[in-house]
Parts: sequence; C-alpha cells; structure tokens
Amino acid sequence: MGADPVRLFLCGDVMLGRGVDQILPHPGDPTLREPYLWDALTYVESAEAVNGPIPRPVDFSWPWGETLRLLDDAAPDVRVVNLETSVTRSDDFAPNKEVHYRMAPANLPCLAAGRPDACVLANNHVLDFGRLGLEETLGTLEHAGLRAVGAGRDAGAARRPAIVPVDGGRRVLIFAFGTASSGIPPTWAAARDHAGLALVSETSNADAAEVADRVRRVKQPGDIVVVSIHWGSNWGYHVSRAQIRFAHALIDGGVDVVHGHSSHHPRPVEVYRGKLILYGCGDFIDDYEGISGYEEYRDDLRLLYFVSVEPDTGELVGACMAPVQARQMRLTLASHEDSQWVREILDRTSRVFGSRIDLGPDGMLGLRRTRGERT
Repeated sequence: MGADPVRLFLCGDVMLGRGVDQILPHPGDPTLREPYLWDALTYVESAEAVNGPIPRPVDFSWPWGETLRLLDDAAPDVRVVNLETSVTRSDDFAPNKEVHYRMAPANLPCLAAGRPDACVLANNHVLDFGRLGLEETLGTLEHAGLRAVGAGRDAGAARRPAIVPVDGGRRVLIFAFGTASSGIPPTWAAARDHAGLALVSETSNADAAEVADRVRRVKQPGDIVVVSIHWGSNWGYHVSRAQIRFAHALIDGGVDVVHGHSSHHPRPVEVYRGKLILYGCGDFIDDYEGISGYEEYRDDLRLLYFVSVEPDTGELVGACMAPVQARQMRLTLASHEDSQWVREILDRTSRVFGSRIDLGPDGMLGLRRTRGERT
C-alpha cells in the first residue's frame, strides 16, 4: 500500500496592508501617496459604502473569516500564501510607484492566524518601502517563526527554497520567483551585496533551465517541489505562450506544482504530464471591495485551492477549490449562484488546456481532466 497523498493549500495574493491594516488592533500610519488618495482609511470607508459597517478594531482572524474553518476541515499538510505586502514601519515610499502596501509589524498575528508554512515574497509590493522595509519584513517574519521565500538579504537567500517537513520523513520544497510582467522593477532583484527578490523572465529558456537546475540540486527522492511565481497582468483570462512554455519547462525539469499568481481573479488550470499548473490563483485577502471599474471579473469572489499529490511521483491525485466572497474585508462562503458563476468562467477558460471544472453538492469546485483519467 502506497503512502498517503501530500495535501497542499495554495492561494493567491494575501494583502494585509493599507485598509486591512487600519481595521486591525494596531493600525500603522495611514498615509498614502496614491494619485487621488492620501489616507488608507478611505479604503475602509469605500468597503463600508458597498457592504455595510466594519467593526473596529476587528479580531486578528477577521480577514480570514470562514476560510479558517475550511482550512481546519481540509487539514492540509502544507499551506502556501503569496504575502503581497511589506511588514514595516518604514516611510521610505518606493519612487515611481502609484500604490504602496504596508502592514504594521504589530498586526502580524493576522497573517499567523492562517498558519502559513511558507510566505511567498517574490511579488511587486514587498519592496514598496525600500530595502530597509524588506529587511524589517524578513526580520519580523523570522521572529514570528514564519518561513519567507522568494526574497532575502542577498541573492542566495532570495533563491533558496522553503523546506517544509511532512509525515513519513518527506519534504515539500517551495521555490518562489517574480517576473517583470507582474510589475516588479528590475532594480528590486537581490544581489550578492544587497537584499531583494528572486527574479526570472518567463520569456527566457535560460531562466527556466536555471530554475530546473536548482530544483535538481536540492530535490531528494520523495520530495514534492512547488514553484510559486508572480507573473502576468492584473486582468483578463489569456495566458501567454511564454508563460505556458515556462510552466511546461518547469514541470519537465522536475517541478511538481506550478503556483501562479498576480491576476486579480482566477485564471485557467492545466494538468501537464500529470502535474498541476495554476496559471493565476487570483486575489485572496485585500481591501479592494469599494474599487470599481472591473466588475465583469467579479474579483469579490475568491478561491482556496486544495491539492493532493502522489508523494513518490509528484503526480496530481486530486484538486478542488472552495469559492468564498469578500464582504466587509472578511471572507465568507460564496452563494450557490456565485459558485456556479466561478465554475462557468473557470471551466470555459480552462477547457483549452484539457481541464473541466465541476460544482459538487458540497459547494466545492472539482478539477476534471478531459485528457486522461479523472482527478
């Protein structure tokens, strides 16, 4: 009898700064330098205008809402989130950026409430308050016992995987990278003598080969490898040929799961050579409720991705997604109607990749392959 599958929880952008930070017990300086807004409390007021008053201060678990119960019920072996905010008191606003995210270090228990095993930092907001802000972010996470990946105090640290032990003496290795296509400035790259992010180009065969080489040097028999990558535009369901080639090259090079994020809504799902590729997991926690202009994408609807992989081969055993909705900066279970809307969009956009999405009686979305056996 084989070993039990390794169970992963993956999600998109966890942004606990700006308006979210303001409703938590220890709000930081609300000052913004956005073109039209100068106070983070404006985002709280906008959310309240749409969905009603938000009690203040809220408990640290408030933004996670009903997802904490879903996580406890699913009991994943490893939880991976993309932490899309700096954790700092720095006022060193990055120049030539219109949007800056920061949460007060004293509010870090909000992140800890989700019990993440790896916090991906290779994104276009973790350096919003300079390298000193990144250094404070890294130190705050380290002090709290939370693993950071995709950024570091030098290039070696930024590219080093997070290693999470799981039952049976096995390990899950999480590598994280960001790309310029997601809005990351090239100057944010880590170097031998300064902190920064691990950057790659999805148009570069050499970069894909370099990531695969790093995986081969670290991966041991029985290890599961996840590559978490921040790439692409904010809106739309199109996946570029470059991203598809890059994701396939990673799988060919020994990666078991590709965890993509950056888009504000979910993008297609693919199973390639038996391995899972999530091209975009969408937003998860943020303060975007009152922002208008892209209603057609329903970015108030979010997904929790629960993935099971075979420990000896890394092949996908099964994947399901739990639809939730952001209301009052808190995640609640999505209605049947809204869950069906997400299913239809994800099913239509994933069909070209040989994937279909079903809605089960339990309200979960299930991945079904049309090329090969059902997952």
